[in-house]
This record gives sequence, C-alpha cells and structure tokens, in this order.
Amino acid sequence: MRAMLLTGFGGPDKLEFRADVPDPRPGPSEVRVRVGAAGLNNTDIWTREGAYGSSDDPAAVTGWRREPLSFPRIQGADVAGTIDQVGEGVSADRIGERVLVDPMIYTGGERALVRTDYLGSERDGGFAELVTVPAGNAHAVHSALSDAELATFPTAYTTAMRMLNRAAVRDGETVLVTGASGGVGSALIQLATNLGADVVAVVGAGKQEQARKLGASVTVDRNEPDLAGALDGRQVDVVADVVAGPAFAGLLRLLRPLGRYVVAGAIAGPLVETDLRTVYLNQLQLIGSSFGSHEDFAQVLAQIEGGGLRPLLAGTFPLAELGRAQAEFTGKGFFGKLVVEP
Repeated sequence: MRAMLLTGFGGPDKLEFRADVPDPRPGPSEVRVRVGAAGLNNTDIWTREGAYGSSDDPAAVTGWRREPLSFPRIQGADVAGTIDQVGEGVSADRIGERVLVDPMIYTGGERALVRTDYLGSERDGGFAELVTVPAGNAHAVHSALSDAELATFPTAYTTAMRMLNRAAVRDGETVLVTGASGGVGSALIQLATNLGADVVAVVGAGKQEQARKLGASVTVDRNEPDLAGALDGRQVDVVADVVAGPAFAGLLRLLRPLGRYVVAGAIAGPLVETDLRTVYLNQLQLIGSSFGSHEDFAQVLAQIEGGGLRPLLAGTFPLAELGRAQAEFTGKGFFGKLVVEP
C-alpha cells in the first residue's frame, strides 16, 4: 500500500512517502479500514517534532505520552473510510460498512484514558491507504457528509467535548474560547453553543465572521492587548483554552468567582506564570483535559448523525503532499480543518 512514514523526530524531512509498505492485516477483534480521508491535528506536528517534553525537562524530545516513540510510524488519527477486512471474532457482515474511527485505543475508565494509545502515535494510523483498528473503535456512521468532511471531526471534536464535559458547562453560562479558528477551537464554539452557552471567541484577524456564523455571540481579535477592556469588563464562567502562553494570567482574571479554566493545548507556549492569589481568592478551578473518551466520541457522533454539527473542511491534499499540508497547517491561515486523501 501507499503510506507516509514518519522516520524519526524532526522536521518535514522525516516524512517519507512510500508505495511499497506491506498491507496491514486485522488481528483478532480488529477490522481493516480502507481510508477515504484522514484529518490533520496539532498532535501530528508536535509528535513529529517530539515537542512534548518530560516532567523534569520541558525541552526533552518525546512523544505525547512523554515517552520514546517507535519508528517508522504511520501517523494520522482521524480516519473515515470503509471496512474491507475483519479479524477473528468480528462478523463478516461488517465488511463494506462505512465508519468513522474513534482514535483513542484503551479499555477501562477515565484513568485508562489518560494513558491511552492514540492512533498514529502508539500504533500506525490513517496517513495510508489501509489501517487496522479494534472493531469497537470503528463506528458505523450514517451521514450524507463526505469522508473528507467526516475526517474533520474525531480528535478535535472529542477533545472539545471532553473539555466542556470536564468543565461541566451548563445552559446559560458564558464560555470564552481561545484559538477559536482552529480545529478544537471551532469545535468548542459549536458544541458549547449546542449546550446553550453564550460563546466569546478569540480569533485571528479576518476570521470573526466565520466564528459568529458558528454561534459565537462576541468575537475578539487574538492580538488585542487588553482582552478585559475589549469585553467591557464582562466576566465569564468558563475559559476553554488551547493557546496558553503569555495570555494565561489575563485569561484567569476574566473568570468570575468560582469560574473554571480548562486547558487542552498550549500552542503559544506551555510554560506560564500567574498570581496564585487570583486562583485561590476567587476559588477558581484549573482543569487539565486531553483526548476525549469513548463516551465523548459517542456524543459527538450522535450530533454528527443528527445534523447538529457543521464540518469545517478548509482544504484537502493528496497523501503524497502531507508535508505541504502540514506546512499550511502550521501557518494557521485557514479556519477549521485540513484533510489528506489517499
């Protein structure tokens, strides 16, 4: 099969397109999916760069679990396609089934999720013509959306759903979303709006109208130096942050007493400073969140099939041009998600 191999930690030169990779075969309780499309995520870039650090060395070169990675590796977590083979113990009736893949590969409860295998990281993923996954992770999907549109959902939307569930967002609350033009940020706008929240979106210049169309009632330019002033002193119940960096302390000051700050990314920098008196005097909650659980994925899938989510497909690339797709991805000049098609 054709596949894009990640040969080690580093730059785009570590990506190698091959047309002679052995076809994977499904093991017991697994299925093989012929990939229709696979979405890009920040995790792809950070994993390639080994940018996750370690608990005692922020500059350490590691994968997302802060451990060494096995190379070569086929990345690509967000897979839409069709089952074309099944392993022992899986009904042959599933062959031909159109599926969307839950990329979190674990069994057990929430503690197991924290150390989950992630498709495209701890096992080969969807930047290829074929991929094998546990049968329970391949969910039949009934939707008129294209494979490319479906591939915009899995990681970003389950991550966003996890953030909102962890922060216990309720109807009528105000939620501020950073990085609101990216995959997780735009998912947060839609999912929070569907929960009945009032969304404030922090976005790049020229992207405000798109954020409003998704449901944001207020938009603020991400380069605004006085975020509190731009909100006219308005306080928020929940900050859903994927940016972090120098804005961290200011975001905490926007929270009303008993507010919640939930974070699932740090694209502007993972090392932050704040005045802890802001946290304890206002009795704030600081909540870490990461990949979504199987339950979060099921919630997202139900909204997809119910027509409650709009796919934000910003562009498609041939698999052989994954390097170019990643370059555009890191440029952040788009709104939504980028996808490769084998």
